[in-house]
Amino acid sequence: MKTCHSEYGRILSMWIKPADAAFVDQNTLSDQWEPLNYLSEPDFEKALEEYKEFRSNFASSELNLSEFSQDGNVQIDSVYCRDASIATDFGMIICNMGKGGRMNEPQAQLSLFEKAGIPILGKIDGLGTLEGGDVAWLDEKTLAVGHTYRTNPDGIKQLKALLEPHGIEVITVDLPHYKGPSDVFHLMSILSPVAHDLAVIYSPLMPISFRNELIQRGFRFVEVPDEEFESMGCNVLAIAPNKCLMVAGNPITESRLKAAGCEVTTYTGEEISVKGGGGPTCLTRPIYRKI
Repeated sequence: MKTCHSEYGRILSMWIKPADAAFVDQNTLSDQWEPLNYLSEPDFEKALEEYKEFRSNFASSELNLSEFSQDGNVQIDSVYCRDASIATDFGMIICNMGKGGRMNEPQAQLSLFEKAGIPILGKIDGLGTLEGGDVAWLDEKTLAVGHTYRTNPDGIKQLKALLEPHGIEVITVDLPHYKGPSDVFHLMSILSPVAHDLAVIYSPLMPISFRNELIQRGFRFVEVPDEEFESMGCNVLAIAPNKCLMVAGNPITESRLKAAGCEVTTYTGEEISVKGGGGPTCLTRPIYRKI
């Protein structure tokens, strides 16, 4: 079955924003990293090498890979292309970013989706904010959405209005303050489904009610230890069921995934992931998966 409503099925089609198209050059990185709250300035040449390694994981001839092009209206955060849109079987939902420096990204993606003939279900607009990193499909009929500093109640209300008429249940997950509005803290910072019954989670920042909801739905957990949360141990991309891609440097989480029956590949991500707070899920906008 082919569907957009999965975080773990084998990826059939996907969009990415290559590092050279997002970061442009070292001067651009120098100008933008601090206002966008990166941990430190990425090195452009190292970032290109890291991205080449990252991209090599999507070389399968069965995967239809598309690219978002360089656009002077967006900034370096556009490399984290999951956040500006949500894929559904009824068409794309174009987000409205909660981070000011990313406001132009949804329109840039919309233009390319339209050129590619991809249907559009709707847009989040007005005072509503919604970012793709705050949503995760639990199954084909259930979408979890985080109420965070990036996704507000108005945005969630608009999301529900778009999806509930199609029979989709939208579950709201109220997330904590953590480090405040300037931090990159999405729902998918603490949840990465990697199979129909397995998810990588960081329990200390997960609401009890949502953790219990996952248990009731039959999920088993790979728990991320405290020392690997900031290094993106919980940001794991399922390329296929139980086939995972994650940032190198999280050996405990990696070993726990393997113990749970997963095949794990890592990539060096200091420049393209850690400094900007965006792991492999953030760097990709999957459309269709096979489940």
